[in-house]
Amino acid sequence: SLGIVDHESNKSYLFEATPDITSQMKLLKELSGSIDETPSGIFMTHAHIGHYSGLMYLGREALGAKGVPVYAMPKMQVFLENNGPWDQLVALDNIEIHPLENEKPISLTKNIVVTPFIVPHRDEYSETAGFKIAGPNKSVLFIPDIDKWSRWEKDIVAEIKNVDLAFIDATFFDGDEINTRNISEIPHPFVVESMNLFQSLPDDERSKIHFIHFNHTNPLLINNSGQQQIVLDKGFNIATFNQEFVL
Repeated sequence: SLGIVDHESNKSYLFEATPDITSQMKLLKELSGSIDETPSGIFMTHAHIGHYSGLMYLGREALGAKGVPVYAMPKMQVFLENNGPWDQLVALDNIEIHPLENEKPISLTKNIVVTPFIVPHRDEYSETAGFKIAGPNKSVLFIPDIDKWSRWEKDIVAEIKNVDLAFIDATFFDGDEINTRNISEIPHPFVVESMNLFQSLPDDERSKIHFIHFNHTNPLLINNSGQQQIVLDKGFNIATFNQEFVL
């Protein structure tokens, strides 16, 4: 997840509703100095379980939230409105869905502009979105899930050049770590593929890249692993919990 805080407007936003949303909302509240238990808005990427199931904690059985803004692309909105138990969140006004449109920027505050965009992914229940988040001075690319960079109509190298920070899909380091399933059924850019694609970038461009969204099999989760050292030696970054960046 990403948390975005605008201290000037006293607003905070959460990108992704993971199963860990309860502790993430507490941390976001603490960092923002807000008196509210819920953020000013939650942005959804897609309908895969690790990315939306945290919404359950906003419902009747848990927080019983009131009108939490949930920003969703069209198919994601339909999914939430027409499938239980998520439709109960809508019916009971625990959440209020704010529609997003592909490539249409929205101004959250005078300091934060968010632009959603479609990326190719296993869209069984909804489309998959990435986000460009623009602050007063810097911008962020957020793509936690995509099938392969080559399947995207945009050039990821060019997109990285147009932002100051890039948080991108690093689910699997390489194909060897998944030896019990057909990995073609769960495509993601391998970290080794991404590093090869980005190897011609100058040092200052590579330093923008922060690998995120690690599967539990990913050796990048193991401190001081050889794979960690390879990534760092090549000038890339490995995202860690509780990092803060000024936009």
